[in-house]
Amino acid sequence: MKEEKWDKLLQIRTTGRDDSHADQYRYPYEPTPYPVLERLANSGYIRKGNTLLDYGCGKGRVDFFLSWQTRCRSIGIEYDERIYEKAVENQNMSSASGRVTFQAVDAGEFPVPESVDRIYFFNPFSLEILQKVISRIRDSYYEAPREILLFFYYPSDEYISFLMTVNELTFYDEIDCGDLYDGKDSRERIVIFKM
Repeated sequence: MKEEKWDKLLQIRTTGRDDSHADQYRYPYEPTPYPVLERLANSGYIRKGNTLLDYGCGKGRVDFFLSWQTRCRSIGIEYDERIYEKAVENQNMSSASGRVTFQAVDAGEFPVPESVDRIYFFNPFSLEILQKVISRIRDSYYEAPREILLFFYYPSDEYISFLMTVNELTFYDEIDCGDLYDGKDSRERIVIFKM
């Protein structure tokens, strides 16, 4: 199904790229392609009882799609006020908005709620910010021990190298997405770590 058709079905507007507020620490808004989200939804790793935290949620595509497909709860956080407003607009229009909330907040400062047990990243920010975020996730884990799965779509080598050094994280699985697109791109995958 084409991007526009999924947006129409979910009653949201999430297409397009926006790099108007991108810098060396925070990367441009670019929504995860729907075929990749379908793979993740069909993996069985996210279910009705889970709460997903989406870092750099942008206009909310991941949150609406996964909550609609898997019936999970979803929290999207976004630092760019203008893009956050688009997510809120989508929430007001979408039929899938009942299980979705958004917050305008800096990722490195966000205290991870105890209910969160699934976390999604599509390269939203630099390694420096990721290190702060992992520290916040670790704090939440020690306050309320639970299984937490972290999903990294299209991860950089820099991200993977760092994640492999975090004592509390274990490489868990990988969802190959390379066949969804032409060419051989080794980054077309979702790498899953378990805390």
